[in-house]
Formats: sequence, structure tokens, C-alpha cells
Amino acid sequence: MISPGRAYSQSVCPTSSDCALKQCSHCIKTGRLRPVCIGVVQRKRGDDMSVKTVTFSAGRPLPAIGQGTWYMGEKASQRKSEVNALRAGIDLGLTLIDTAEMYAEGGAEEVVGEAIKGQRDNVFLVSKVYPWNAGGQKGQAACDASLRRLGTDHIDLYLLHWRGNYGLDETITLMERLQQQGKIGRWGVSNLDYEDMQALWREEGGSACATNQVLYHLASRGIEFDLLPWCQQQAMPVMAYCPLAQAGRLRSGLMNHPVVNAIAHNHRATAAQILLAWVIRHQGVIAIPKAASIEHVNANAGALEITLTAEERHKLDNAFPPPTHKLPLDVV
Repeated sequence: MISPGRAYSQSVCPTSSDCALKQCSHCIKTGRLRPVCIGVVQRKRGDDMSVKTVTFSAGRPLPAIGQGTWYMGEKASQRKSEVNALRAGIDLGLTLIDTAEMYAEGGAEEVVGEAIKGQRDNVFLVSKVYPWNAGGQKGQAACDASLRRLGTDHIDLYLLHWRGNYGLDETITLMERLQQQGKIGRWGVSNLDYEDMQALWREEGGSACATNQVLYHLASRGIEFDLLPWCQQQAMPVMAYCPLAQAGRLRSGLMNHPVVNAIAHNHRATAAQILLAWVIRHQGVIAIPKAASIEHVNANAGALEITLTAEERHKLDNAFPPPTHKLPLDVV
């Protein structure tokens, strides 16, 4: 989404006839003058497809890459840069922001609240409730606390962070009550496997679940065996957390893999952009990488423009084969 007063640089943006001002900090050169501004990405150009989008429960379409906030709010010295990164993402159209009461024990929600101040209507806000708060008055209090930290009167999508001691029926009752109060727009779940989703669907009102947020990246494809196809059959979007894998040896192995880097070279992109483009290749999958810096946010937005060819997807399948049998759900 383009904020009023922001525009695109004539020297970088090939569609600058749409611009009102002379410069924009978000039009950056990436080697082939590929703009990352969402206004350019969204418009169809020749045979190119418009930006990939995902829609939750008959809502407005959202770009298939959002902004994650895990580990935000933990260090006061980083708060300003975290807020600025989230705001830059909003300006670029990455309007879904995912957070949770767990992240920095509410600190991440406070960072998000500062970032969205004055532009709440431009943002699709997702937060998550601890499983031990996912029912009864504890759930009511947890939601109210999240709303205070976020500085808003409603959360667009409220998720059960993982399954706990509260029965699914109790959590559904909580979510329905919060909806009736206008405090949440939709509700969903996180870290629920195929069998858990079957149990949820058997509960009265369970099919109102708007999403399942799970770990998914090129080196962790277990959900493709049963969970992802089932969600697609229900026309229920899947939110992919850790789309670039967890930090450390696993992520390094992905980023430095020769097949990933060869494809990145073909697209004049980064390895991270290829990994994001791979995650959102499926219709109805939205990736939520951490929005750690403005540089990262710009790169994340650029991944919306990348469409992998069938040959490239085949090469990635050979390097990282899809599952041939049921695997335990990866959770971090």
C-alpha cells in the first residue's frame, strides 16, 4: 500500500509517471532496476502476473508475504530500528503483521503498536494467545492485554499459539465471544497438525477457523504430505513461519546451497528471496519472515515479484525432496 506523499524515483522506477514526488527511499536498485514498491508490483505488466495475494475468510486480499516480529521487543536499543522496519514494510505493502503475547512477553506487541500508530486501518494485525490463556476469563484478560499493548480496539486475526490443556471447544467459545465483542475479526490456530485439525473440525464452530500457522520452508516440507492439501481443500490459508528456516546451520545450509544460489543468480535475486518465492508458490500460503531491518524488508517485498519456473521448482525438489510419508509436525 502506498502512503500519501510517498512516490518513486525517476532514476530507478520505470513507471515514475505515477509519482507525485521526486524521490522515494523504497525504490532501490537491485541489479536489474527491479522496483520493490508495491504499487509497481501490483500492476500487471505485459504477461507478468500481479503480486501474489492471500485472502482470509472473504476479507481483502493481502500480499503473500507479511512481517513477523519474533524476537522483537527484547532489547530497548533495537526498538527504533524495529519500528522503522515495520513502518517501511507497511509502506511497501507488507500490511500483514504477525505478533504474539509470547514474543518478549508482550514486548513485540508494544513495538507493533508503536509502528502502526496513526495507520491502523492500513494494517492487518495478527496476534496469538498462549494455550494456557486460551479459554474462559483468562482468554478475555489476555486479549484485552494484547489490545492495550497494540494500542488498538481490535485484532484482525487472533490465533491459538499451540494446543494446550483447554479443550478446543473452550477455545472456540472464547474466540466466538471475542468476535461478538468486536475485539477480534477472525480466529485461527497455530502449530496444529492434520489430526488436530480434524479434531477441530469436529467441534461445533470449528470450521470457522481462518488459518493454521505452521513452520514451513524448503528444508521442512512435512506439511505437504497431508496438512497443506487438506487446508487447501478447505480453502483455508496457511501461514508459514520461519520461511527462511531457523537461524544457524540449517539456514546457512539453505542460503549457501548451490541449487538455491544458481536459481538466485538466474533471477538476479538473493537466496533468501528465492526461498520466500518458493514458500508462496502455492496458492493460499503466506510467508511471515521477520522484519528485522529496512534492508531485509525491501528484500522481502522484492520476493513477491519472483515466479519460479517449473524447471527451477523441479531442481529444488531434487535437492530437497517432498515427503513420501507422514512426518511429525516441525515446531519451534
